[in-house]
Amino acid sequence: RRKAERKSRKISQSTQGRLPVTYIRESRRELSERMASTVRHNRARGTHDISLMSEIVRELISIGKSGTWISKHIGMDMDEILRLKQLTGLAALFADREFSIRDLEKR
Repeated sequence: RRKAERKSRKISQSTQGRLPVTYIRESRRELSERMASTVRHNRARGTHDISLMSEIVRELISIGKSGTWISKHIGMDMDEILRLKQLTGLAALFADREFSIRDLEKR
């Protein structure tokens, strides 16, 4: 950003020589909160990559976030979460028990 602002007179003038910054509130600095925010921003911009989304779901599950949490904070329905979990090879998480959508809601 700084390089673009320095090299482009148009950018420099439009920002009055300043650069926008983002401050993350203390309550939102947890990794899962930042990941959810990234997903929401990417979806708002219209960028969507299934492999990246499945990795994000895998990471959120591995740090203990429930399907309900993911659904609420990222805006996915439970079926989509299940499909993304299956893509990342999370079968090991379900190897020791019967599986249903209700299990996702509890996690």
